[in-house]
Amino acid sequence: MVKKYWERLKSRWDIESDKQVAIILVAFTLTGFSTLYIHYLVDQLLGIDKDSPFIYKALVFIVIVLPVYNILLMVYGSLLGQYKFFKNFIIKFFSRIFFIKGKK
Repeated sequence: MVKKYWERLKSRWDIESDKQVAIILVAFTLTGFSTLYIHYLVDQLLGIDKDSPFIYKALVFIVIVLPVYNILLMVYGSLLGQYKFFKNFIIKFFSRIFFIKGKK
């Protein structure tokens, strides 16, 4: 089952190497944990807690956390030698959000 999923990732991401898949997954993991930590710090700094209105939480996420996630993804991806993959990944991500037609 894991091998099937692994092969599907390689196909979906258009990469050949198992090592590259592992490095990309590590970059996503590091980015996720770092973003959670930064999100927690920003919430503490702004005084946002579980009782804060949803709109405040959503605005902080959209305005601060989402850009930080993408910046960290590029930093970790670059440090791990996968700059090109993550640059294309982020371009595709934002083109889907903003309905931008790109190259096929």
